[in-house]
Amino acid sequence: MKQYISIIIPVYNEERNISILYHELLDVLGSLQCDYEIIFVNDGSSDGSSVVIEALAEAEPRVKYLEFSRNFGKEIATTAGIIHAKGEAAILIDADLQHPPGLIPQFIAKWQQGADMVIGVRKRNPKEGIIKRIGGTMFYQLVNIMGETKITPHATDYRLIDRKVILAFHYFTEKNRLTRGLLDWLGFRRDYLYFDADPRRNGGATYSYRKLSRLAIYTFVSHSLFPLKVAGYLGLGITLFSGLFGTFIFIEKYILHDPWGLSFSGPAILAVINLFLVGIVLSSIGVISLYIGNIHEEVLARPLYVIRSQKNLDEKD
Repeated sequence: MKQYISIIIPVYNEERNISILYHELLDVLGSLQCDYEIIFVNDGSSDGSSVVIEALAEAEPRVKYLEFSRNFGKEIATTAGIIHAKGEAAILIDADLQHPPGLIPQFIAKWQQGADMVIGVRKRNPKEGIIKRIGGTMFYQLVNIMGETKITPHATDYRLIDRKVILAFHYFTEKNRLTRGLLDWLGFRRDYLYFDADPRRNGGATYSYRKLSRLAIYTFVSHSLFPLKVAGYLGLGITLFSGLFGTFIFIEKYILHDPWGLSFSGPAILAVINLFLVGIVLSSIGVISLYIGNIHEEVLARPLYVIRSQKNLDEKD
């Protein structure tokens, strides 16, 4: 039997790119020995994207169409596409034509060789500004240092995910999400495909710096408790420093009777005491943050574990 592949395309104001992408996909998919569906998820576009997609769906039953009531964001649109995908594997691809459709056979080949997830990693983006490039590099470095989930630098949403990954993804409940971060959290067997991003054919980027910054913040919050623990770490450092310094002042002034002539004044001693108390307060906040972090992880309601495969077990087991 032919394998069944789902192509998932989130769309936001890509009226002039949709038809181009669709015909390029047909050329690639037509050369493969597989059945397929193409799922367009219209994320509240304000241009004529809906008209173009509806026309494609009317002419071709394998084109599926979801339209949101408003703009919910690319991550939610991608999630909706994954949830509705029926394929044995799904390929996520952007509608702006920066992800080359010609790489799809390579994604499928790596999947057929045993990879549960094939991740497209961008080597070069000719239109990427220096601010975005530096910001992206800093983001990946920080999230991999402070986060519990390791994210491949410059990994993109252009990737193939196996059916078992799709089913596991259904268990995520976060509203603020970075899809590729959640997929990386799941684990599974991975392979990588490196590519140079094509220039955008028409239109401009719809992801503003404000949206990117907000997405980065949500990623840190959902994949790392380090920001929550900063106050505690800072408090421990201040308490240790002020405690040792205060002990030194006490011994030097009152036990040794100031042999070095440092002449610590009353206000100086009071400042050290205040610094010590501030450290105690921050350390207490750090302890509270541990409890908040535990609540945070429970509220996320992520699965306790993810099964890649099983044998001789009932479905309920």
